Amino acid sequence: MEFFKRTVNCGILRHSDAGTQVVLNGWVHRKREHGGISFINMRDRYGITQVVVDAHAPPELAALAAQVHNEYCIAVEGTVRERPPAMVNPEMPTGAIEVAAQKIVVLNSASVLPFQIDEESNANEELRLKYRYLDLRSGGMQNRIRLRSAVTFAVREWMHAQDFYEIETPTFVKSTPEGARDYLVPSRLYSGKFYALPQSPQLYKQLLMAAGFDKYVQIARCYRDEDARGDRQPEFTQIDIEMSFVSRDDILTMTEELLGSVFKKTLNLELPAHFTRLSYHEAQERYGTDKPDLRFALPLQDFSAFAERSSFSAFKDALAQGEAQKAAGLAQGITIAGGAVKVLVVSGGAGYSRKQIEELEAQAKIYKAKVFAWMKVAGTSGEPVLEGGAAKFFATQAGEIVKTLGAQAGDLLVMTADAKRRIANNSLGAVRSKLGKDLGLCDPDKFEWVWIVDFPLFEFNEEEGHWEAAHHMFSYPQERYHASLESDPGAVIGDLYDLVLNGCELASGSIRIHEPVLQKRIFTLLGLDPAEAEEKFGFLTTAFKFGAPPHGGIALGFDRLVMLMAGQTSIKEVIAFPKNSFALSPLDDCPSEVTAEQLQDLHIMLKDKKDKH
Repeated sequence: MEFFKRTVNCGILRHSDAGTQVVLNGWVHRKREHGGISFINMRDRYGITQVVVDAHAPPELAALAAQVHNEYCIAVEGTVRERPPAMVNPEMPTGAIEVAAQKIVVLNSASVLPFQIDEESNANEELRLKYRYLDLRSGGMQNRIRLRSAVTFAVREWMHAQDFYEIETPTFVKSTPEGARDYLVPSRLYSGKFYALPQSPQLYKQLLMAAGFDKYVQIARCYRDEDARGDRQPEFTQIDIEMSFVSRDDILTMTEELLGSVFKKTLNLELPAHFTRLSYHEAQERYGTDKPDLRFALPLQDFSAFAERSSFSAFKDALAQGEAQKAAGLAQGITIAGGAVKVLVVSGGAGYSRKQIEELEAQAKIYKAKVFAWMKVAGTSGEPVLEGGAAKFFATQAGEIVKTLGAQAGDLLVMTADAKRRIANNSLGAVRSKLGKDLGLCDPDKFEWVWIVDFPLFEFNEEEGHWEAAHHMFSYPQERYHASLESDPGAVIGDLYDLVLNGCELASGSIRIHEPVLQKRIFTLLGLDPAEAEEKFGFLTTAFKFGAPPHGGIALGFDRLVMLMAGQTSIKEVIAFPKNSFALSPLDDCPSEVTAEQLQDLHIMLKDKKDKH
């Protein structure tokens, strides 16, 4: 096959190149015929150049130009010339010139496309993933993968300048309980034994600190067998960082500086030197979530005092049940927050229809809200009046309610109540998130960062009746709680921190336990018997016995970071070959069946699907 190797790419030619002879390689992006002239927009990774086959071109060249269609891969030899002033396209970087073709070679033809390749594909997700190699040719995907590459380089450049070592950790690891299900890999050589794919490099990066490497970073592949969603995939990438001899503030400052450098180099955006900080308790009380979107205000406010003085039994019952649960918990040595009634003031929301209010209620109930109520603030002069919904129960308190909440005539008040304060907060927090989207308060061009700190170290599993690690069992309890660790686990605050960007959890980390005695206390508190703890984590606790330093770290969700930087809502838009929402790959049909011989090598026998036993 005759092949002309390109001398320039399709995005580089400008007015100053007029008169030069060039060879372009690429794809036919668009083609049109006008007055016997063929116009071919030729595309490669770098841009688009218009190629022209003039009316006086040789017949064989004109015939070939007529045959090529969209996505034909071609080579073009020709002369760069200025476009007529009326034909200059200011929207294209190459819009001042065109290439007059003298020769065209078809390097490969293209079948009829399953969807049009454009800046952004309008094909459904399944079709885009099935023909991902075509979808990746689109301008949008090309730009997002370019951004991902640039972010990767910017991260490595900054980390290496700060004297971090980039160290790879194993992909085949020991299966340990880390919260999600492991992907297991059967061993051919050792019948009945399995490797696991790492959910994170957590244990290995702690071992690297014990080994004295001081500063570690890895752009690490991680695997978790859990349900997929917009910001989650079975396999994902994180920027994994660990440091020795550091405090929480050191980790937070380092992360702020890293992100500041990355955003400046890739998006030319200046980030604040330091991000807002909120305690877990503050975030839950004010925003109803530990992942608050701070692009808009709309804070949750406590309505419990007004509920107590009202005749609204649904609210009063929730608070009474909460107090009873709190007392029962204290009797068992469990700290419980009790019940709450929370309220949102929706500015100008009095015009909401009954249907719109029901949609807000439905959102609250997804998060287990048992009681949802609303009122509208009316009146243009004198004392404010509450109307509709639960207003009749609060008529005598109307003035005080409106003043305390900072409400005005024309506002909507929406409320949730529950015997569990967390449910009251979380359900109204979900309503807040919906309102932010519905009211257009989530500016896509705005980046609002917030650190969430001082998380509870433990959560009580009421169904199974035991304590669980809120994040993971290697996080350090703040020193003021060491003495009361076993006597009041619910009150223990850990040296934990999450970084949230625009309502999306972007990073999570903690100061780690480095003392074997303290680590064993945590194992015992979480119900891990000594034999099981030794079997699962003995290699780590043994390392702690040999002078392991104090250390801490953080892991940033790389896919989520690039997703947010690209203004997208799904990480599939920034991953070259993602799985679909069912953890399947329409491109290559994996997971797939394997042969009986392969299973025999692995000492695996599959049950008949009809055999329920």
